[in-house]
Amino acid sequence: MKSSILFLVAGVLVFPLLLQAEPANHDHGASAPHKIELNAGRKWATDEPLRAGMTAIRTLAGSALPAAHAGKFTPAQYDALAKDVNAQINHIVQKCKLDPRADAQLHIVIGDIAKGVETVQGKHSGKGRSLGVVEITQAVNTYGEYFEHAGWQAIKLPH
Repeated sequence: MKSSILFLVAGVLVFPLLLQAEPANHDHGASAPHKIELNAGRKWATDEPLRAGMTAIRTLAGSALPAAHAGKFTPAQYDALAKDVNAQINHIVQKCKLDPRADAQLHIVIGDIAKGVETVQGKHSGKGRSLGVVEITQAVNTYGEYFEHAGWQAIKLPH
């Protein structure tokens, strides 16, 4: 199970790089994005699996943030958070069907969430696990800025 999740996360992180390696005659009008962008000034369309998964990740991050910020989140809670967020990433990647351009933008957000999960898991030396909760939260907030999701509200980050 862990190896399949790691494989999935690796694929999510590598996918945007693969988009950059398209042949020269395969032009979509623009090169692969390095930074997330709007769809000609508008938010990208979403589907139900994406909205459900992102709602779940938002709930997980929003619930964890106050305790993590206060230094009251336990190692077991960080581990559970990482497991639960990874499960939602897996669900999104398996079920979500977006337009290829929207999908490329989504992979940027999913990659940022996955990086936050790695920090939550303690895989980045020099970064506290609580910073991973902030990274996930920031990525979730970015999703709301760039993707259509009725009723979406950003998570307020502590100062």
